Amino acid sequence: MNRRFGTQPEPGRPYTPRPGVYAVIAAGDGILATFQEAPRPELQLPGGGIDPGEQPLRALHREVLEETGYAIHSPRRLGMFHRYTYMPEYDLFAQKQCHIYLAELGPRRGNPTEPGHTAVFLPWDVAAERLAVSGDRHFLRQVMDLHWR
Repeated sequence: MNRRFGTQPEPGRPYTPRPGVYAVIAAGDGILATFQEAPRPELQLPGGGIDPGEQPLRALHREVLEETGYAIHSPRRLGMFHRYTYMPEYDLFAQKQCHIYLAELGPRRGNPTEPGHTAVFLPWDVAAERLAVSGDRHFLRQVMDLHWR
């Protein structure tokens, strides 16, 4: 089942489909997230857009490395949600198709190469409250429920 999170789409406004991949990255007592400075400061699951012709898992590995400097391994798909949003960095109204994976933390490969991104380790419960995107929080809580039942 595909879910929708966030604001309702504006009637009559065209939204460009924007497929993306994001990861809940298990790191012991917490997760690896990214702090993005712009266009608005917020904590997010690492990930981003799938480039034309790129395979989703390749995009996931690339985006996590760019935004955190870490590699990941053993990704497993959790699900997908839609989010309608304005992306000021692209001057684009987008229908984000957010594919969410659970992955294990791999080795640090260097510093983030994506400008304005910083790797942040968060305890599970803090992340469940502080991640900016409600769909990200939903999937994080699903993982937490599986681990602590």
